[in-house]
Amino acid sequence: MSAQPAPIIIKRKKVIAGGHHGGAWKVAYADFVTAMMAFFLLMWLLGATNEKQRKGIADYFNPTIPVNKVSGGGAGAFGGESIFSEEALSANGSGAGVVQSTSSVENAIDPKKSSEKGVEKTAESVQLEEIAKRLTGLTGESMISDLLRRHVVTRLTDEGLIVEIFDIPDAPLFVQEAEPTDVLESVLLAVTEVFRLADNRIAIQGHTAAVPLVSRTNPVWKRSSARAESVRETLNEFGLNEGRMHRVTGFADRKTVAENPLSIRNNRIEVILLRNNF
Repeated sequence: MSAQPAPIIIKRKKVIAGGHHGGAWKVAYADFVTAMMAFFLLMWLLGATNEKQRKGIADYFNPTIPVNKVSGGGAGAFGGESIFSEEALSANGSGAGVVQSTSSVENAIDPKKSSEKGVEKTAESVQLEEIAKRLTGLTGESMISDLLRRHVVTRLTDEGLIVEIFDIPDAPLFVQEAEPTDVLESVLLAVTEVFRLADNRIAIQGHTAAVPLVSRTNPVWKRSSARAESVRETLNEFGLNEGRMHRVTGFADRKTVAENPLSIRNNRIEVILLRNNF
């Protein structure tokens, strides 16, 4: 009996590309980690910077009228000013009058020096609060009448005491683009009197409402700048020392306070009594 050849069995294995799950999950995971890193970086920036520094970062992405030919900010990492130094911000004209040396870092480490600095800062805040109360009449003696008080709102920020003067429907602040009305002059006269109680520097910011798109030209930049300059001239005429003027800026319709950008409530002037470290 002849031997029969053994059968040959061939197993063909089907290979699926990518293994069990493929490699797409790695791309999605990398995107997730990148997004989380950006989120925590944003949280760190919000917690590690003050209002002025956040303003410098915001102005880098939304430049305002430059005070010189360089409109992109300074040479800092954020295009305006570094959060670790006092470099000038050309986008909004702010910057420290005195550049601090490394001794400021030593003061932050020394508890005694830090305590003295904190007391001084508190005293300045109390002074600014008293000036605001004197202006609005919270102390019982108002520098402006109840009628004019409708135009004024004050608030204390990291930058200083902001006196916001705004239009109301029946009483605008300006006529013919940038000529102050009697109402505005009366308020500015009161502001001059109370600002004489301190020797801090002063900043003036002009804001306007947006204009309809059907307008052939957009005058908001020139209008806000002209109004801010008009307020500066009026304050000087009333006897406020011109040397205290730190910056005069027009923001056009870029920083509205009303939900409707066309609202006249956006027509306003901000006169800021700056803190000593601004």
